[in-house]
Amino acid sequence: MKHDIKIENKSLEMMISEKGYISKLTMKDDPYKMNWVIEEAYLSQAGYQDADKLFGYFDITADGKQRNSREFSPVIEKEGAEITVTYDFGNMKIIMIYDMGKNDGELHWTIHLVNQEKKDIWISDFGVWISFAYVMFRDKEVLRNIHNSAAVFSSISDNYTKLNAVRRDNRGGNLGFYQVEGEALSIGTYCDYENLFFENVSPSLDGMLFHKLYFAGGYPEGFQNKDWIYKKDGFMLKAEEDRTWKYVVNINRNQEEFLEKGLKLNHPKVDYTPLNIIGETARLTVEVSESLKILSAEALFKENDTVKSLSIEVKYEGEMYHLSYKPTALGEHKAVIKFSDGTKDFVVMNVMDKLDRVIDERVAYICDELYEGKEGNPPFAFKPVSNQGESLGKLNLVLKKNLLGSLDVDQVRKVEKSAVEYVRPKWFKDGDFKKPRKLYGDFYRCMDFEYIGHLFYLLSEFDDQILELYTADTYLEWAADVFELRVNPDLHEDERGKEESQMLGVYFLYFEDLLIKLKEKELTEKLQTIQSLWDKMMDRVHRGADSYAAAITEHFYDNAGFGPAAGALSVSKKRESAEKYGELLLANIGYSNDFRAQNPDRWWEALSYMTHSLWGGLTAAAAYKVFSYLQNTEFLEGSYRATAGVLYCYDTHATAVTPLKKGMAVSTYAVAGPHINRPDLSRDRFGQAAFYRDGGIFARLFDSDDQTPDWDMGEEMTAYLDSFGQKTFIINNKGTLRVINGSYEETETGYKITSFAPYSRDFYYISEDGMTLLERQGDGRSVVLQIRR
Repeated sequence: MKHDIKIENKSLEMMISEKGYISKLTMKDDPYKMNWVIEEAYLSQAGYQDADKLFGYFDITADGKQRNSREFSPVIEKEGAEITVTYDFGNMKIIMIYDMGKNDGELHWTIHLVNQEKKDIWISDFGVWISFAYVMFRDKEVLRNIHNSAAVFSSISDNYTKLNAVRRDNRGGNLGFYQVEGEALSIGTYCDYENLFFENVSPSLDGMLFHKLYFAGGYPEGFQNKDWIYKKDGFMLKAEEDRTWKYVVNINRNQEEFLEKGLKLNHPKVDYTPLNIIGETARLTVEVSESLKILSAEALFKENDTVKSLSIEVKYEGEMYHLSYKPTALGEHKAVIKFSDGTKDFVVMNVMDKLDRVIDERVAYICDELYEGKEGNPPFAFKPVSNQGESLGKLNLVLKKNLLGSLDVDQVRKVEKSAVEYVRPKWFKDGDFKKPRKLYGDFYRCMDFEYIGHLFYLLSEFDDQILELYTADTYLEWAADVFELRVNPDLHEDERGKEESQMLGVYFLYFEDLLIKLKEKELTEKLQTIQSLWDKMMDRVHRGADSYAAAITEHFYDNAGFGPAAGALSVSKKRESAEKYGELLLANIGYSNDFRAQNPDRWWEALSYMTHSLWGGLTAAAAYKVFSYLQNTEFLEGSYRATAGVLYCYDTHATAVTPLKKGMAVSTYAVAGPHINRPDLSRDRFGQAAFYRDGGIFARLFDSDDQTPDWDMGEEMTAYLDSFGQKTFIINNKGTLRVINGSYEETETGYKITSFAPYSRDFYYISEDGMTLLERQGDGRSVVLQIRR
């Protein structure tokens, strides 16, 4: 009987199966003994048929013939701390060398593709599975999903592709993966899952993503999409050529150490502004090793279906390069940096229109195009109609814009009519807030009620002369009644209702404001009831923080659970537990050289690593709440990275994805290319209804695949308008200035800071001395900072 073969060094231990894949990769001092690769044993136990996607397996198409690593048993040889796995196809040979002895504490992985013929071979597709342990385990013991699973944050580059597999607890160490030779085109993903939502099971969703590193192709023959940023080419393997790719895997503790270790491997360390506004200066900083120098840089962008370029100014100052330029066109910009050794790196930034215009156009579209009116089916609803409360987020956005921006009474009254004539009777029998309708067959979702409560609360913020059907005080009472239904288990008869009512949700966004207003209006009984329920819930979540029970929702592990938990605990000023759940947030928000890949980690709605507008935005909002309480700028920066990706879902000037009409929005952007489940969705924006044609649960969730793709959008933008919609932050880190949610220009005495916020109100200056609110000038969109440069 054959056994797996082991190699090790002082930090890592690895085992290779007799079939040629990595069966085990662990850190020696890890108390949780996490296996950093997906295990065949777990796949078998959970009933997943994906044993062909394990780490080290590959697929290749050569001269039109498809081959893969499962066709033959490889030859496996071990010498010292090195294992060589060889697949011989006759005309070609693929050799993988795993070396633990080159540098103690690292794994060096070399891939050789050898042409054994005296003629060229066309490689149209070549991908190797790098199946790190991106798993949502089917396990109610959520600690397994926290300590033994990883998010995967990737940066694709010409010569400097890398990724960090980040353990979800953010404390137990991560695995960095760096390209040190050769060129990779992309990293794709394949998703497998089980969802028992309609079986009335909770939690109901588990699954995993398998990552695949592509050196050629990745897409069906003749495939085309709007993506002009990343390559999809094949390559010619010359006669008797040995083409080589090399990677290094090592341990890091956090994002900064991941980047610093990359710098030691000659990877440039690039910082950039993910979101830029047309007409304002875009900036990058680049730190390089002693052996590299920047020769030039340019920004590529697409205008009128043509890719154009703009020169980027490069200055060397303070031991790093400072790059800047002023974008002249809207849409994605690919900033390409050329180095002295012939290599290239790049980042992808976005350039958007002024954000108040983006929001005005979106709200106008909702009210003019999506509102059904009296003759609608059903009357007074906003399309698309859904049983899920998330579909009401767009109504909340309309109201929030009218509270902060220019008031349009007609817009407010359309939402009011919908709230009274559509929302109330649909979700509640006879409009009675203690009698919820079972809209899902034999059950209802408590989570729906938090969106409805927010809707009524926002209506209560308007003056009575603006409202048409009821008074503001009436809507405030309704908000309190619905909120109580959402959080009081005693108001529910069945076990599911009792259980879900005790889960945290998006109501952490407005709970404080609701209490303040109830107190102002002297609604003492409702105030005391809700305050008592909230205090009990927060005490329970605080006491149970060690078990992270709030991280489970309908999903076995969910940022829709631990995000609101971190936000709510911060609002309640429970420091210890806010810090614990906050760590899960930091491990959840990505970082990448592409602003669209800096999303809070989530996969269900796209079956891929994705930017999800709703839960990306609400996770960003939760991180902002944690920052506001703990004053830790990691949460501020993570929140803003996530926000830039969310705003992309509302960007009607994007050029690398399917275009949108003015005011439209799309709930999801799939980061992966290719999206192996659905190649047509690769690096594109779409709504979850796109999966309707695949059948299964999606055919029960949606009526067709042409349902508008913005059904669950709006609540996240309402949250955005309470944070970066009004506030800008200037961080001075030992003399280096960074602006979060704005840009700067140098003046004779300091800097002029311009806000990107659509309804700019506040500028905060953060330094070693703490955070200070600055005085605004003029229209409130800028401030002059007089500090020594």
